[in-house]
Amino acid sequence: MTSTVFLQRIADLYDEFKQHDARQSDRLKRYRNIEAESAKLLAMLVRSQQSKRILEIGTSTGYSTLWLAEAAKAVGAKVQTLEINAFRSAQAKKYAEEFGLEHFIDFWVGDASVYLAEANDPFDFILLDAERGSYVSYWEDLKRLMQSCGSSLIIDNVISHAAEVKEMLELIRLDDNFMSTILPVGAGLCLVVAR
Repeated sequence: MTSTVFLQRIADLYDEFKQHDARQSDRLKRYRNIEAESAKLLAMLVRSQQSKRILEIGTSTGYSTLWLAEAAKAVGAKVQTLEINAFRSAQAKKYAEEFGLEHFIDFWVGDASVYLAEANDPFDFILLDAERGSYVSYWEDLKRLMQSCGSSLIIDNVISHAAEVKEMLELIRLDDNFMSTILPVGAGLCLVVAR
């Protein structure tokens, strides 16, 4: 798939997902995918950092996964994506196949806390875009998985849902092993880098 075809197809998919969410009154039935400009920035960061091991926590229907996988393909990397909802993970896998990106993604279904607790190999790039109430409980494992200097963690929704991520951002701020900044892109991204 050429980059022009990818950009057109991903834009159409984003519109489709936004229309779906607009019809849902129940928050949990919405796909709640990352904003288009945030997803594009993630792909740019993967490319510029030449990230080889990419972890996504919260696949949903795979919008951000596709952007990460397209960047992973460009730099010779792989995306490990975690989703608790098996149906959504299956949807994301279907889209990955449509885009020809399935070989660059490992789909894992289950509670992210279980995966994080058992994971041993560090990641150079981590996207955290899941249920915000769990973030604090992930922090110790995330720190362990960001061992190398320059490893990046991106947390979504830090402006749109500031109160829900406040405790997590404070934990990061107080940790001398990490630097962080808020990027006013999309719903707000927090970029965390290991020192």
